[in-house]
Amino acid sequence: MAHLACYEFTQLPIEIIDILENDISEYNLQTDTSLLINNKENKNIRNSNNAWIPESHWIAGWLWYYIQRVNRKNFCYDLLDIDNGTLQYTHYGAGQFYNWHRDDDIDTSYTPEAKVMTNGNIGMDQLKIQGEMVRKLSFSLQLSAPEDYRGGELEFIDNNNKPFLAPKQRGTMVVFDSRLRHRVRKVKSGLRKSIVGWVLGPRWK
Repeated sequence: MAHLACYEFTQLPIEIIDILENDISEYNLQTDTSLLINNKENKNIRNSNNAWIPESHWIAGWLWYYIQRVNRKNFCYDLLDIDNGTLQYTHYGAGQFYNWHRDDDIDTSYTPEAKVMTNGNIGMDQLKIQGEMVRKLSFSLQLSAPEDYRGGELEFIDNNNKPFLAPKQRGTMVVFDSRLRHRVRKVKSGLRKSIVGWVLGPRWK
């Protein structure tokens, strides 16, 4: 299954990363325990903290440009929007981790903009759109420098069941097929910060 090895590493300008971190500093005080599907907490699977950055923030548009560029180069997927209209600002402190998982196993929370008809009901076309959207690409932007923490590597499993690690350099953006198995290893010390998100498209044919 070739899709299991689909990924791309992109190094974004550090000057912009500095501006970004300053602009999202208010969200440092809003981080809460990360939840799994259906808003459930299971620290045996995921132990981290996160806040949500709205898609209206300039960072979403900036990242969308790079996502589209990587998609044209590597994937050529039919993409629609960022899932849930938000970016996840994640913190992994000492002892925290996210176990092996696939992002396409998680139900999308995408809702079309034109939701309600004049009679107050959701139109059938809108229900069809909502039911046919799946996560196709995932992305992770590294905000912490390698010397800021130990452990916490973003690890993948390739199509030969061999693990490999994403770069830890600050400003590294990893874009990968949402069907790719991955995890965040346990942080041994320090704080690992990142911005992650998922891009939706029509269901696979």
